[in-house]
Amino acid sequence: MVKEECKALLDALNKVTACYRHMVLTIGGTSDSQNLREELKKTRQKAQELAVANRNKLTTVLKDKTVSKEDKAEFERLWVIFSTCLEILEIDMRRALELGHEFPLNVPKKHLIQTGMSGGTSGVAARAMSVQNMKYEAEHNIDVVDLKDLENEINQVGEMMYEMEMKVNVPQWTVEAKQDPGAELKSTISVGASSIGMISVEENKSFCDI
Repeated sequence: MVKEECKALLDALNKVTACYRHMVLTIGGTSDSQNLREELKKTRQKAQELAVANRNKLTTVLKDKTVSKEDKAEFERLWVIFSTCLEILEIDMRRALELGHEFPLNVPKKHLIQTGMSGGTSGVAARAMSVQNMKYEAEHNIDVVDLKDLENEINQVGEMMYEMEMKVNVPQWTVEAKQDPGAELKSTISVGASSIGMISVEENKSFCDI
C-alpha cells in the first residue's frame, strides 16, 4: 500500500539523516580522515535521493482528492515529519560545510579538535546505509573538491523545501501528534544502549559498510 511505502521511505530517510549528523560531529576531531569525508559525501547524497523519493510520493498522494479524510490526515503527519527531517539535513550540511572549511585535510599544520573521544562510527553508519548499496571512488583531495559540491547541494535542498511549500500547504500546527512528547525516546533507550555496543565492536570497520 501507498501508506506503507511512504512510511518505509521516511524511515530510511530518518536513519540516513541521523547517520549523517553522527558523522558531521566528528569533522575536525580525532576520528577525522579521508575516509570520513568520503562517507559524508555518500551519506548526504543517499539522504538527498531518499528525500526526492519521499517528496514525489507524498506530493502525489496529498494532491489526490480521492484520498479519505483519515488517510489524508496520516499523510499530512508524514509530510510534516518529512519536512522537519529535510530541515535537519540542511542544517547539518551547512555545519559540514563550515567545519570542512575550518579543518581542511590538505593543510597538515591545521590543528584538529581534540574532543577526547575516539573510535569508529561504523555501527550507526552501516545500519543506515544498508538501505541501498552505493559505490564511490575516492579522490585525493576530496575535502577540497567536495566543498563546492556541498554548497551546490545545500542550495538544491533549499530549493526543494521551497518548492514543497508551494506545491503542498500543510501547516505544522494543524497536524496532531499520535503519541505523547518524548514517547519515542523512552522506547529507544534500550536500542541506544545496544547501538553504543555495536559501535565499539565494529570500530575497526569502515564508517559505512556498503
